[in-house]
Amino acid sequence: MEFGISTFVDDDTIGPVSLARAIEERGFTSLIVAEHSHIPVSRESPYPAGGDLPSVYYNTLDPFVTLAAAAAVTSTIELFTGIALLIQRDAIHTAKEAASIDQISGGRFVFGVGAGWNLEEMRDHGTDPRTRGARLDESIEAIKALWTTEPAEYHGKFVDFESSYCRPKPVQKPHPPIFIGGNSDATVKRVARHGAGWISNPLPRDVLAKRIGQLREAAGHDVPLAMFGVPVEPDYWRGLEDLGFGRVGLMLPSVGKDESLRLLDEYVAQVAQYRAAS
Repeated sequence: MEFGISTFVDDDTIGPVSLARAIEERGFTSLIVAEHSHIPVSRESPYPAGGDLPSVYYNTLDPFVTLAAAAAVTSTIELFTGIALLIQRDAIHTAKEAASIDQISGGRFVFGVGAGWNLEEMRDHGTDPRTRGARLDESIEAIKALWTTEPAEYHGKFVDFESSYCRPKPVQKPHPPIFIGGNSDATVKRVARHGAGWISNPLPRDVLAKRIGQLREAAGHDVPLAMFGVPVEPDYWRGLEDLGFGRVGLMLPSVGKDESLRLLDEYVAQVAQYRAAS
């Protein structure tokens, strides 16, 4: 199981360049970053974890800009959207942005995608929440076509374009790994449909075990597993490893540079201790 770092990169915390360098220097394998385009004042959609929406959601940098900055100053870590809210994005622009990061990084981009939970945020982008599943499916299919076909075209209800050239193509062939977020029966079907992996939140072990069983049954094979926001709890890590998780992102709070570096040093020590005991 590979340990990376997941976080919300904000405008008043450690910057993406310093963070990416620090992650790579300490031997972590990935930087996984969240996305929210904006936060509507209306709080109709409850925060999934309960309580008030944490302040980090309000000033999150764009994930593709963040990962491009990280790509320019690193050479080994994976650059992972965790998750890009694809139903709020133009598929053609997103395909180009993702392929550009894969080019800049020499093939280190990982495409985590999902629909998200904030209904008001979706609506502001012109997305009817009732159609978000179908829109997500079409966007994934369209982006894969743009990455792998020359020229490419796609004709769906929500994504529709005529035969077109979209370059650059990604370095990774046939395309960067795709991980789909969510915790529902629809997510299980979607992962199987697109031949993708699953990126989870830190759910209880029994919930994870049930979903992973469903994923493997639906896909007919083992499904790549990743997690955003993993707590720094070795007992929890052991459970994830037993379940077959290959990539996990330890949750780094959105804090300043000095505190971030101190926490990363603590995480390194705990990971080393965990590996020595395994």
